Amino acid sequence: MERSPETITNDLLAVVTRELGYREKPGQHTKYGAWYAQTVKDPQYRNAAWCDMFIAWAADKAGVTDYVGAFAWTPSHARWFEQRQAWTDEPEPGALVFFDWAGGDDIKGIDHVGIVERVDGDKIHTIEANVDKVWLKRKVRDESKVVGYGIPRMVKPDLTVEPADVTLALRPDAVSATTSHATGVDPVAAMATGVLVVAVGVSLIFGGFHVRKLAFSVGKHRRSTPPPEPPVEPEERPLAAVAIRSSSAPGETVPRRRSRPYE
Repeated sequence: MERSPETITNDLLAVVTRELGYREKPGQHTKYGAWYAQTVKDPQYRNAAWCDMFIAWAADKAGVTDYVGAFAWTPSHARWFEQRQAWTDEPEPGALVFFDWAGGDDIKGIDHVGIVERVDGDKIHTIEANVDKVWLKRKVRDESKVVGYGIPRMVKPDLTVEPADVTLALRPDAVSATTSHATGVDPVAAMATGVLVVAVGVSLIFGGFHVRKLAFSVGKHRRSTPPPEPPVEPEERPLAAVAIRSSSAPGETVPRRRSRPYE
């Protein structure tokens, strides 16, 4: 069901404000991680960094997952907004604010995410999970560490990919069937169809896709210890390792600046 921009913002903020004061349990266990782990059927998220999983939980409770997304890895979440032309450098209530504690302005360097509650001059008042080590609480930030903002009201839910479309596009037997020269099939048309199917599959793999109604990232959240990598065959070159960043803000700040917009 189509939602108005006002109800998206108000309903999301209503849910997150009710959770203020929540504190994680020993072992980094939270109800948000437990919910996310159950939803994606992956138990490792029960004890993972939970700033973004809290937002996924809140969006689900508010009924606005189509507009907010549901992720555990903050760079993937920011890219999701960018791909939907809902990424900006201007804060507003209800926006998701993405931080890089090193002060960078690239989505790949994002460490943390919160929700903007209100804007007061050059200060943004936020609600953030997994801050000050164990808390879900209000914070007041300047923009020196902000990479950008994801704006739920700007997301168009109809720009998503349904699961059935992805399955059909990526099945190897479907590709071979379209390129076969069986009796009654035009070889030229069949070959063109096969090329189109492969192109769609490649674009989905490299461009990323979001499944409406179940918009959960399959990427791993940044964790204290990366999962073991699969063995690499001798003739293959190993992939570069992904940097592991902390989700806890350092004490120092840098001079305020505006992050550059993403085209």
